[in-house]
Amino acid sequence: MLLYAILWIGWMQNWAWLSAVDQWMLDAGRSASVRYPAWASAWNGFCTLLGPLAFRILGAGLIIALLLRRRRRDALFVFLTVEVSGVVTEIAKTAADRPRPDARMVDPYGSSFPSGHALGVLVSVLALLALFWQVMPVQWRRPLAALGGFVIVAVGVGRVALNVHHPSDVLAGWEAQGCMPEIQRRLGYRLVLDAAAWSSKVAPGGALGLWFNLHDEGFA
Repeated sequence: MLLYAILWIGWMQNWAWLSAVDQWMLDAGRSASVRYPAWASAWNGFCTLLGPLAFRILGAGLIIALLLRRRRRDALFVFLTVEVSGVVTEIAKTAADRPRPDARMVDPYGSSFPSGHALGVLVSVLALLALFWQVMPVQWRRPLAALGGFVIVAVGVGRVALNVHHPSDVLAGWEAQGCMPEIQRRLGYRLVLDAAAWSSKVAPGGALGLWFNLHDEGFA
């Protein structure tokens, strides 16, 4: 949460370097919309289709399905991540109350800091990956993790491209839910030893019998 605090203080104190970076990226999005007439509608459609509301609708259906299967802990997990992230977003936005950029191409609800799309999509994608990680086929893990990462980044880029969020809003949204340290900790393979056994006696020149069971807790 340190980065979140720095970004919040930075815009409140109007740090020159932060304002310059924010404005430079907003200007790039605005310039692209002038060159490409379909820019705004394309990004707006993408961010709506894969936005937090879509994930919360999916999450609500998933919660019902899990409850019907008596998987109450998993249902609670989805509720506390996918659904409650919306409440966290509104509390954070109310506390910061940062105005949206003046040149926004669409007029969304609420204030700017942090980005609700960035926060909500990050939490939803990671929650769904975590829920299904151990049961999905191993060969699907990397493609689905890559797809999830693409969606997270693309939605964040889209909000800046539409000039509805400053880049610092998006970065704060990714940081706000406290997921960054967990992502960094679990990147790649994180093998955990569940159990192990070996031969109690080995004849000279014989082979040592060894058995162990591992599981991967990383995002690999």
